[in-house]
Amino acid sequence: MKPDYKNWMPKGMVLGTLAGAVGCFGLSAACDCAGLIKNETCKTALTGVFLLAGVAAGGAALWMTALYRAFSYDGKRQMSKQIIEGIAEHVQLPDGGKGLDVGCGSGALAIACAKRNPQASFIGIDRWGKEYASFNKSLCESNAKAEGVDNVSFERGDATRLDFPDESFDAVVSNYVYHNVMTNDRQALLLESLRVLKKGGTFAIHDIFSRSKYGDMQSFVEKLKDAGYEQIELIDTTNGLFMAKGEATWMALSGSALLVGKK
Repeated sequence: MKPDYKNWMPKGMVLGTLAGAVGCFGLSAACDCAGLIKNETCKTALTGVFLLAGVAAGGAALWMTALYRAFSYDGKRQMSKQIIEGIAEHVQLPDGGKGLDVGCGSGALAIACAKRNPQASFIGIDRWGKEYASFNKSLCESNAKAEGVDNVSFERGDATRLDFPDESFDAVVSNYVYHNVMTNDRQALLLESLRVLKKGGTFAIHDIFSRSKYGDMQSFVEKLKDAGYEQIELIDTTNGLFMAKGEATWMALSGSALLVGKK
């Protein structure tokens, strides 16, 4: 049995965009050739609009296809796997410790951390929204079984309001989650995740920490240090660690970094 971690670029989105491109080109041709539109100005305008829409959708489909190939666990690049394993390297739990993966998706990060810490346990939570319809609790559990990992479990949860008491976990991890949440204060999301971290616990959070999405992250790091957090680093992952800067640019992942530290 082989785990199926799916793809961060859903195949349905790629195919849907491609279908949209084909449809727009078809409508453009129909407007140009059909005799239903008698007004030449209107015909020309509609033909052009559908043609431009088809070009835009076609370009988006090509970009999504390239992302799909780069993220695939079965492909040559396997960026997703590289990122997951790179984050998991920062997680070391004590005997009997507990870790939390916020926004676990298909379970990849929670399972990787649990595999590295067999003496501890991990919980992965996710809301499993419709935009990633192929990701769900059953898939996570199936992947854990395929990996032979039994010290991990999965629950439905909300990253904006974690259903756990303060200082519940020895480690908190997350990968490319918070930038997807519609909010004007993503630093508050980070604080909510750190709320459930025990004193002395560690965290490793990977996301697109650009100023446009998060504001001043260096200032945030200093605030954590002032609050007593230790060993805090904001590690650029687009300098060859997880990806090259060129890759980050065309993949729209510029600003990706790993926030690690100890409470």
